[in-house]
Amino acid sequence: MFPELETERLELREITEKDTEDIFACFSNQLVTRYYGQEPLTRLEQAREFVEFFSKIYAEKRGIRWGIKRKGTNHLIGTIGFNLWLPKHHRAEIGYEIHPDYWRNGYAREAIAKLISFGFEQLDLTRIGAVVFLENDASNQLLLNLGFEKEGILRAYMYQNGVPNDVNVYSIVKTDL
Repeated sequence: MFPELETERLELREITEKDTEDIFACFSNQLVTRYYGQEPLTRLEQAREFVEFFSKIYAEKRGIRWGIKRKGTNHLIGTIGFNLWLPKHHRAEIGYEIHPDYWRNGYAREAIAKLISFGFEQLDLTRIGAVVFLENDASNQLLLNLGFEKEGILRAYMYQNGVPNDVNVYSIVKTDL
């Protein structure tokens, strides 16, 4: 059964086919994807494929992705989850995005904080990592504020628009808390 999580203002729930248009709205926005390592979606079918992919990685215990929605609403404002989930090694990498209409409201911070506690307490993770484009000031600062430690830079690690980009590598370890 897919775990549903709740914060003061948000619900984190399973992403289903009915969320396809919300996924498209987010991932077709160039402001969202410019630091994501992928090109913006151009067709609704691509968003359907994302929904299927999120379901598949959860079924295979390789990742878990939640839709982020504000309480009292029906539409997703973004997604958050663990990529590269390796239960054997008690680690995962966090990834998230919020539609620009909802930036600067503290939603990402709220959702990430919930995911950190869920990862350590329910998934028995020891380490949660993150990779962030050097130019993504907001996300770099957010992770530092949440207790992540910058470990270094991976050079030419992610491609965006056909160009290799350096990324910062972050982690938070259960014993840090």
